[in-house]
Amino acid sequence: MKRPRLPRPSMVMLPNGFTLGNLFCGVFAIVSATRGELNLAVTCILVGGVCDALDGRVARATNTGSRFGEELDSLVDAISFGLAPALIMYFAVLRRDNWDWLFVFWFAACAVMRLARFNVEQAGQSKRYFRGLPSPAAGGVLASYYWFSQTSLFQQTSIGDLPWHTYVRILMATLSFLMISNVPYLAWPTFNLRSWRGVMGLLVFVGLGVGLVFLPKQFFFPVGLLYVVTGVLAAVVGGLLEKQIQRTAEHEVEGIEAYELPEDEADDADTDDDVVPGNAVAARDSEQSRRRRRRRRGRRGPGSSPDKDQSEGSPE
Repeated sequence: MKRPRLPRPSMVMLPNGFTLGNLFCGVFAIVSATRGELNLAVTCILVGGVCDALDGRVARATNTGSRFGEELDSLVDAISFGLAPALIMYFAVLRRDNWDWLFVFWFAACAVMRLARFNVEQAGQSKRYFRGLPSPAAGGVLASYYWFSQTSLFQQTSIGDLPWHTYVRILMATLSFLMISNVPYLAWPTFNLRSWRGVMGLLVFVGLGVGLVFLPKQFFFPVGLLYVVTGVLAAVVGGLLEKQIQRTAEHEVEGIEAYELPEDEADDADTDDDVVPGNAVAARDSEQSRRRRRRRRGRRGPGSSPDKDQSEGSPE
């Protein structure tokens, strides 16, 4: 028997190297935010997202996936896409002299819970949908807001006049809730030219790369919000359609139950349940009507008499 070809140790460490690169970006984003270098901090978050997108694909391509890699990836994501983006918003937008740090805690806590649930329910499985907003998407949207706020599209239009100090708090709370919700979000499609999903995944990846290179500050926050809103709208529309289907099915069942039986079958369905106990007259009339129906439906022999038929059809 041929010995199975095991992956080389260097190939095993390759996907974990991308994961650790994601961790480096997350930690350096926190350090940069504390120093006031917020543009660099946002860049680190997005570069960490690229590393996070590549580590799983490298593991599948080299057949080096493991339980250790899955757990390591989730722990790193909790820092890079949970704690780091929330701290960027804390130093960039939120007030430091009140209780705004609770938004940082809540966002990081929801990211951790979302990743723990993912490990229990979906890790290591082929999936087309994520249950809840993925933490890289939530962290990327939150961090890229600062980039978007530094552009002329934000500062020189009516968009910048909106109360964004309040909106950022609402955005953090909404993204936190969506991460631990049951709203389904499309998973990142595979890259290939054999199916339309693979082609669309390749086009989306190329489009994000072009946006990152040429229009990073104007591009990522609106696109990220579009992804978040699309998932919510799809869930609402899907829920309404499901309720409509249930109503239609219930109406069909009610229509079947209300279907009138033929006269003979309806006569057979009559019982003594409608007779009031103790009412001898009603009981005798009901018994006589049943006998007449049996005699009317039955096929008597040539020598049978009505009295004999009646006696044989009567109960003892």
